[in-house]
Amino acid sequence: MTLRKNSETFDATVPAQLGSLPSWYGDLLGDVKETVAGARLRAQRAVNTELVQMYWQIGKLILARREQEGWGTKVVARLAADLKAAFPGQRGFSRRNLMYMQKLARTWPQPIVQQAVAQLPWGHITVLMDKLETRAELDFYVTEAVRKGWSRALLDRFIHQGLHLAQGSASTNFELTVPDDSAVLKELARDPYRLDFLGLDKEHAEHELEEAIVANMVRFLTELGVGFAFVGRQYPVLIGGDQYRIDLLFYHLKLHRYFVFELKTKDVRPEHVGKLNFYVSVVDQLVRDPQRDDATIGFLIGAHHNKAAVQLALDASNNPLAVTNYSNLSPTERELVPTEEDLSRVVQDAIDSVRP
Repeated sequence: MTLRKNSETFDATVPAQLGSLPSWYGDLLGDVKETVAGARLRAQRAVNTELVQMYWQIGKLILARREQEGWGTKVVARLAADLKAAFPGQRGFSRRNLMYMQKLARTWPQPIVQQAVAQLPWGHITVLMDKLETRAELDFYVTEAVRKGWSRALLDRFIHQGLHLAQGSASTNFELTVPDDSAVLKELARDPYRLDFLGLDKEHAEHELEEAIVANMVRFLTELGVGFAFVGRQYPVLIGGDQYRIDLLFYHLKLHRYFVFELKTKDVRPEHVGKLNFYVSVVDQLVRDPQRDDATIGFLIGAHHNKAAVQLALDASNNPLAVTNYSNLSPTERELVPTEEDLSRVVQDAIDSVRP
């Protein structure tokens, strides 16, 4: 749309005379937009925390009265009906949700606002309470979900996969080669990596495994963890006139390191560790920027490995390396287990059922 004024044409959607603005105006606009977006996000988080705080307080009141009077669930049903009548515009006062509130207060008896779980949406919290029993497991998934910003579907998927059992369990030499960052890097070294979404049968070639990973790159990156960026497949490096190719090369945006991934469809043997060590040295010398990047990390992912033998090979290397397994299901086996979409739908149905 245009307007005519004093024989000049102006675009009504753009401030007049943008050309006369100073060169730094774009930076100012960007800073203001970032400030507004940050304020909105903080406001949303504050509202969510207040909601969780309210649910926790209601749960505490119900638990305290039940302990004093010893009444049953019929009172909860009546309370739900009366709350809906008293607050017709307020959602979340179903009988089922009141039961969740009691469980919330029982699971986290200390003031909820001081705990990480208060930063999660209510839907995430109900998934946690439905799926997990021990406080150690709850704390693990709460911390990871808050730190990495998991969606409810991702949270449900990682619980289903037993991420707390796999994370940090791979064979590595990080404590010897990168002592300062070993704890951070060990978080990435889970065993096994769940690659069931690739849809491969038990007999497949390594190039088929690579192709399937690249075709499902977003889900593979999710399995690896937050911060990975894909650099290339069969990444070429030239040494003394001979060309070598790295199966998969990634860069971690937060750790500022390259990650070499070598894939084996059969059992990993100690000599495979030597090949991985070679590729890590190549990337360190020919690809890595020593002014910007820390030492390259090598991951060897195979079907199985002899941990004792592989650990000896890892300990003999000066480069930081990890060896882990991957699990995938045959098409027949895949039909017997629910998909991520199925699990997400079940969780959503459960959440919807607590709404009036």
